[in-house]
Amino acid sequence: MTLPNPVELLPRMAGNLTAHLHARGITEPRFVGIRTGGVWVAQALLQALGQEVPLGILDVSFYRDDFTQTGLHPQVRPSELPFEIDGQHLVLIDDVLMSGRTVRAALNELFDYGRPASVTLVCLLDLNARELPIRPDVVGATLSLGATERVKLLGPAPLTLERQDLASPA
Repeated sequence: MTLPNPVELLPRMAGNLTAHLHARGITEPRFVGIRTGGVWVAQALLQALGQEVPLGILDVSFYRDDFTQTGLHPQVRPSELPFEIDGQHLVLIDDVLMSGRTVRAALNELFDYGRPASVTLVCLLDLNARELPIRPDVVGATLSLGATERVKLLGPAPLTLERQDLASPA
């Protein structure tokens, strides 16, 4: 299976997001990317939308439910939300949706900052391997991988996808 090209997915995602927001009457959404790949996708998506607006950045490391098992990632940085969360319509952007645990952690963190009016989830890829009932509202592509396969986003420019096989020696 050939992995999709993010550059080709982004214009369609921008159109789908615009339609999604319009259908819900949302005119001034606030954009939040999940560090690191979600931020890269958010930046590219905002460019595809032709928008120059503040971008919130979440680092969900401390909100992960596997934090005690995996420990602290060496590059944890503070989250940056340059706008209020209360009452805002948020567009939460991640690169690859797999189990749903990263998105759950992001939602927990966002609600610690306030109560948004709504959250729209945008993901570049959905790997169809959810462990939690979390689905994107806008997605670039959906893939089904083998049990030992993963996909990693490389970037920030150009954005490319890399297939990884955890069963293969490094």
